[in-house]
Amino acid sequence: MEIRRTSRPYLWYTPVLLLLGLWLGTVLAKGASNQSATAANSQAWQRYHSQALNASPAPPDELEILDAPATLEIHSPHETHLTRTSVIFGLTKVANESSVSGKCHAQLRQMQRGILGKQPWAMKVLDASGTKPSGFVYGQNYWLGSREACRGVQRPVGITLSKNFDRVMHYGIITQQAPFDMDYRVLYLRHNSPWQVEIKLMSEQIIHIGLCLPSACSSVEVQRLAQDYVAGGMFTENEIFDIKPEVVYMKDLQLKEEFFERASFRLVVACVLVTGTLMLCAQQLHATSKMPSTSEDPRDRDLAPAESEIWRGLNSLLQIEKLQRYVTCWDVPGNWAKIFAIRENTPNEIPLMNGLRSVCAIWIMVFHVVWFMYFTVHNKTVLISYAEQAFFQYVSSAPLLVDVFFTISGFLQTFNFLRNSRQLEAVRRNSFSENLKLFGKLLFHRYLRLGPLYLVVMATVDLVYAYIGDVSVYHINERFDEMCTRHWWRNLLFIQNLFDHRDMCANWSWSLACEMQFFILANALLFLYVKYPKVVKSLVISSFVATIAEIYTSPFVRVLPYILGAVTAWLLQENRIQLEISEQKERACWHFALFVFFACIYSTVKRDLGPLMAITLFVMGRLFFSLSVCWMIARSCVGRGVWWSRLLEAKGFQHVSRLSYAIYLLNPLVIALFYSLTNASTHADPFMLCVVTCGFAVIVYLASILFSLAFELPFSNLSSLLNRRQSKPKSI
Repeated sequence: MEIRRTSRPYLWYTPVLLLLGLWLGTVLAKGASNQSATAANSQAWQRYHSQALNASPAPPDELEILDAPATLEIHSPHETHLTRTSVIFGLTKVANESSVSGKCHAQLRQMQRGILGKQPWAMKVLDASGTKPSGFVYGQNYWLGSREACRGVQRPVGITLSKNFDRVMHYGIITQQAPFDMDYRVLYLRHNSPWQVEIKLMSEQIIHIGLCLPSACSSVEVQRLAQDYVAGGMFTENEIFDIKPEVVYMKDLQLKEEFFERASFRLVVACVLVTGTLMLCAQQLHATSKMPSTSEDPRDRDLAPAESEIWRGLNSLLQIEKLQRYVTCWDVPGNWAKIFAIRENTPNEIPLMNGLRSVCAIWIMVFHVVWFMYFTVHNKTVLISYAEQAFFQYVSSAPLLVDVFFTISGFLQTFNFLRNSRQLEAVRRNSFSENLKLFGKLLFHRYLRLGPLYLVVMATVDLVYAYIGDVSVYHINERFDEMCTRHWWRNLLFIQNLFDHRDMCANWSWSLACEMQFFILANALLFLYVKYPKVVKSLVISSFVATIAEIYTSPFVRVLPYILGAVTAWLLQENRIQLEISEQKERACWHFALFVFFACIYSTVKRDLGPLMAITLFVMGRLFFSLSVCWMIARSCVGRGVWWSRLLEAKGFQHVSRLSYAIYLLNPLVIALFYSLTNASTHADPFMLCVVTCGFAVIVYLASILFSLAFELPFSNLSSLLNRRQSKPKSI
């Protein structure tokens, strides 16, 4: 009995002691867990992966260190490696309260702790920011990271994963968001590494580094941190590849407010509104002409009183006969029919020119696809090596094809002038002042046909380059928005080719300036020829010799094809050449002309020529190239040809030829815009180049139709309308 009495107290204390021991053990275990939180993070995430797939973005309590005090230090064996290899992590290490704002510093520190603690949102930031990829030796300067991954830090990725499969992934990488706003920016460094092939084609030594940064940090602050980082010698790539980086600038990829204040923006909007209004008026005229004349327009019944008054006022305005003639120039169905009209070739035409224009316009577009790819490609050396191969020589020598357009222009200008007997008679009997007026009239109509589309494209170039200069991840080498703002008047007067090409607005438009200047000179010589034939003949011969001698350095380096085309037209029109040869010799001459054409294209396949040999090849190549084109045009004019010339005379080329002017103007703009809006660098690959070229061809074709309908054909119609009262020269 006593034993039982003494044992009862022990039995009563036993559960109390057990509960107390469990409570103390829990407290001690939780304290030990808090002290070793950093070391246990990876193990904790391994437990966390078994939770629901689409769980809340908040991680388990044991992983939450976002609200930890700023003084908390987290150590990792990878910290030194991250500092030397990751620019984004290196910026967090060099940041201090004196170099950046307090909010920026706090968020950078929080990001640093998140990376060291392997927080999912912070790991996404690290992964989204750029580091050095392979291929630096051959031109890989695009360390862009992932813009999409940086967006994923801000919001969960819209992806649904099946629960039927076990995964080792941390689900926080698709659900967890950053505790503050982040945005993607690009830092640009100029390197001086001897371990990269230097092509010396514009600024290929600019390294692009994509960074996913807190929005609280301004670009000026980040640029200052980057300067401290590269100056501190912490960048390991500098030691390996002797990069010697220099911070150039930083871009936040946000469209600036000044974009909508640009004069080009107002001009483009005004052109679109005015053109759209004129098209609607032309459509109204077209519809009214098909309606029975009644006292009331049936459509007025469905309009509000105010709208009905506006409609009646517009109709009354369009009743003016003179105004109707001008407005119908913007008739969309009529202009559409002109673009797509396919008809039988007439004896007064030279159908071969349609094929030459079409093929050369597309050929030059292919060259521009490769040219603008160079500024986004990460294996530049490989791309240049392709250009030197014989198979790709047709692309690298494509600029020579501009001579085809000059030859055609010179031929048509002279041929049409000399065939117009009434105009020739007027020039002979006119006084100097009357001929001056006639000369001005011809120049005005030439400007009216070429100028509107050209000037609208120039304004669009200014606008597009201002846009991509703000939002593109690439360093834009040619800032046409700056050049067009300063030198727009040169393009307005078609004299931009007389100045340094580096100051040119839309430098591919140099050929149009040359063509306009050649047009003026050719007209002046033709006016003189009508009155003083012998003087002009001697002038042409002397200018031809001078061009041959100075073709390498003269600003009118391309005048030779124009002269040859004009001389060919003169010989044909004046019947100076009566070439009658057998059919066999005719075929042989045609094939020889084609051989010379492609021989000149491939003449630059060997690049290591001496200066004398290179200049000789350049001069003679241009001469024989233009002569081969002249032969094709001249023999086609008299109805001769072979099987491949008949292909160029196909009726289908009539449609493309009408768009060739718009294609030539628009293709560099369209190609540059699409390349600049990509978020990843391009890889030079022949097969993908063919696919991309086909895609660009379709886009440029559609854009050319749109611009021709709005800004080319209406003014061509207007020019014809203004000439209607006078006898028009026969045209080819």
